[in-house]
Amino acid sequence: MTDPISGFHTRTGMFDDWLDQRATMRAWEDFLTYRDIEQSRTSGVRREILESWSRSLASGIDATAELAPLDETEEILEDARQKNSDLRAAAHAPFEKMGPLLSEANALLILTDADGLVLEQIGDLRTHNAARSIHLIRGGKWDEAAIGTNGIGTAIRSGRPTLVHASEHFCQGIKAWTCAAAPVRDPVDQRIIGAVDLSGPPAIFRPHNVALIASVAREIEAALAERQEMRRTRLLEAFLDNGPAQGSRDAVLILDRIGRVMYHRLPSGAPRDQAAPKLSLGQQFIPLSGSMSDQDIARAIPPHLRPSGVSRLFLDGEFSGAALILPARPTAAAPAAAVEPFRIPPRAGAARDELLMVGQAPKFTAAVDLARRTAAAGSVVLIQGETGAGKELFARLIHTAAPHKGRAPFITVNCGAISAELFGSELFGHAPGAFTGATRDGKAGKFEQADGGVLCLDEIGEMPLELQPYLLRVLEQRAVYRIGCSKRRQVDVQLVAMTNRDLREEVEAGRFRRDLYYRIGAMTIEVPPLRERPCDIMGLADHFNRAVAARLHREPLILSQEAAGLLAHYDWPGNVREMRNLFERLHLMVNGTIVTEDDLPAALRSAPRQPVAVAAEPVIPANLTDMEEQAIRRTLAAEEGNLTRVAQVLGISRPTLYRKLKTYGIRRTYE
Repeated sequence: MTDPISGFHTRTGMFDDWLDQRATMRAWEDFLTYRDIEQSRTSGVRREILESWSRSLASGIDATAELAPLDETEEILEDARQKNSDLRAAAHAPFEKMGPLLSEANALLILTDADGLVLEQIGDLRTHNAARSIHLIRGGKWDEAAIGTNGIGTAIRSGRPTLVHASEHFCQGIKAWTCAAAPVRDPVDQRIIGAVDLSGPPAIFRPHNVALIASVAREIEAALAERQEMRRTRLLEAFLDNGPAQGSRDAVLILDRIGRVMYHRLPSGAPRDQAAPKLSLGQQFIPLSGSMSDQDIARAIPPHLRPSGVSRLFLDGEFSGAALILPARPTAAAPAAAVEPFRIPPRAGAARDELLMVGQAPKFTAAVDLARRTAAAGSVVLIQGETGAGKELFARLIHTAAPHKGRAPFITVNCGAISAELFGSELFGHAPGAFTGATRDGKAGKFEQADGGVLCLDEIGEMPLELQPYLLRVLEQRAVYRIGCSKRRQVDVQLVAMTNRDLREEVEAGRFRRDLYYRIGAMTIEVPPLRERPCDIMGLADHFNRAVAARLHREPLILSQEAAGLLAHYDWPGNVREMRNLFERLHLMVNGTIVTEDDLPAALRSAPRQPVAVAAEPVIPANLTDMEEQAIRRTLAAEEGNLTRVAQVLGISRPTLYRKLKTYGIRRTYE
């Protein structure tokens, strides 16, 4: 029989295999010895555990560690608890309910934030005392990057309920524990905001523990949804009471305290070409914080929207969101708001100017932050992204953000531009006369040239399959052997691999080695395509416009409202590179200083406009109750009576939706 949630077998077979700790320990020791899944005898270990072991090894986790890191600073812990106050409040009821059941069960129920920091813990007192020895207490850090494979960290990393039993843990000191954990997701945007975990000695192990803990996580998420619905309703009420004045033809946008869309409205009769963004509930429109003034918020909004009214909203005296009024039809293209770019200084001895990375979209800034942290750690990193998205800039950022501040070598190799015959020589070097065509004096490879700095392998998916084991060996041993030479040459290189392919698919297709993928993919930076950064489009347009103008010693071009609207709503399949090339063309082709719609390429003019996914209503309702009823009726019609989707669109739970349907006398007419 298979558990419907975990997929684990609950009778003999898999259950017995789990209890065979000696076999698991042998597999773990074998893995640490060979550091290669393909060579290790690990066939009896579950794939999710093997993948986590590989990530742990690649992150430099000490397999002999006895305990997790502990943040003993009370101020930092209290700050984390305050930031996660909603999560803690939502967990209060299920924790109170389960607490008495665990008092004599040798088990602990634990709540963590998204970084694996323990916020709350209840359960058996004796087990709690034992947990102190491994820092499984408030302030303990249990993400994979801190203590390797464990229920909390692996559930957060994988995004699904996870069971890690005894010897399946990566670190020696925690192999005397068993744990089942599940991630907790924000009901608005589905990002992981924490985890809930059941831990104890191996005797409490049951395969169905993971189903139990998953149900606790779902109960916490339901409570979060109720709290979010209440906050959303109160934000609407605050807007009606104190929001900025608006006309019947204005668009209304209400954001929560971090800038996510809680409500949006585009009145009927608004022009089809209105410069309004494509919106959905829960989408982050702009980064928002309590320290921002009305003017700061206005400057953060995509410049072509030109809000006519901005007002911060407060609940119980605390900043809780903002209301924006967007005119039905802006009269002119607004100049792009100045966005402070991320600066990449020129390499030591290079004559070129510094490079700039322009963007404020959350996905983009998160990728930049991860690149900087990766640079500080010196770990192998994989940069994935579509062609033209700017992967090269992220590689340069890693180089200049490293401790050597860009003073060490930065060597690039395009794996797709080298023949298979010359690839090994180019990468690893060769001895004198090692093969036909080899130089008389021999040659240092790219690894030796990059010693002390960064080696960037572009299009790594093109690397010949037969050479991939050699690259893996260099990464593991931190040494190279030139072709035709037995001398070991030590190298200290941070490898940055780049690809526009999905390497996981390449692995499954047999075109890329699984063990090499686990080695280079443990730290992955996803560079978002431009279509997922709509708030950055006009800022990037202004940046490239000014950059080309400065190089050509002329004034920047001025975009007409129609041209700006086309740029803002275009999908940009060629990403940032396509935009840069566009402004190169415009500065050469446009007569005068004004860019009109006719000056743009046919692909831009003929591209379908992005639909504006906002609700339609003639005027804002007279009161909150009418507003809520209209929103439910419109969504019910739009989703053809599918109550699950209606609840998701409205950001409420199904039980709450049923209650409101009954309150307003709304009948479900679609079947």
